[in-house]
Amino acid sequence: MTITLDSHRDVAVLRIDHGGGNTLDTDSCRALVRGLEEAEQARAVVLTGTGGIFCAGVDLKRLDEGGAPYVAEFLPLLSDTLLAVFGCPRPVVAALNGHAVAGGAVLAAACDHRVLGAGKIGVTELLVGLPFPLAALEILRCAYGTAQLPSLTYSGGTWGGAEALARGLADEPAPPAEVLERAVAVAARLGDLPAGPFAHTKAQIRQPFHERIAEYRHSDDPRVERLWQSAEALAAVKSYVDRVLR
Repeated sequence: MTITLDSHRDVAVLRIDHGGGNTLDTDSCRALVRGLEEAEQARAVVLTGTGGIFCAGVDLKRLDEGGAPYVAEFLPLLSDTLLAVFGCPRPVVAALNGHAVAGGAVLAAACDHRVLGAGKIGVTELLVGLPFPLAALEILRCAYGTAQLPSLTYSGGTWGGAEALARGLADEPAPPAEVLERAVAVAARLGDLPAGPFAHTKAQIRQPFHERIAEYRHSDDPRVERLWQSAEALAAVKSYVDRVLR
């Protein structure tokens, strides 16, 4: 994870730079949480990717190689990482420089504002045969509402440009070359708001989702872990990796 700081406007820019797809694995999840901690003095945060991808979601190659033991280590870390972004008391703006799919779409949803420069957004986990952990679903519910969740998750569709904006998956467009600049400007504007009142208002808005996660995660996460560790799921992941990623 690369971290830069726009010193003119006191906005921290966290850039996901992890392999070809900026994927989420145990290493990049830990790095993202570390990055948020290191940027805690900034008034606001911008999260972006590298190259033509914001984040392609879970690193399925690592999952295929590590199997059930890796799942047991990775899944709690994934939820904690998504919640670190979702629960950050400062403004967090996503600069979508490219595709944000699966876990990458959830990462974008965890932010307060999404600027779409390029690529498509979509929740594609079920196409591989993996259910999301509860934290991810509640983050999506907070960002996009319950009514839209079935069409997002069951279809595995991805949408870009005007379609993504019409569905509310992003808040505003920007030319690809200017997406980071625009995201920093939005983050700086939000960062100019009084920090304490902003943090409290954000916590109020997200409180029902945090409460649901806290109440049900202990029972739901083991179930999701078993589903990810099942022979069927691991075989589906291997098939997808062999067919698409290799």
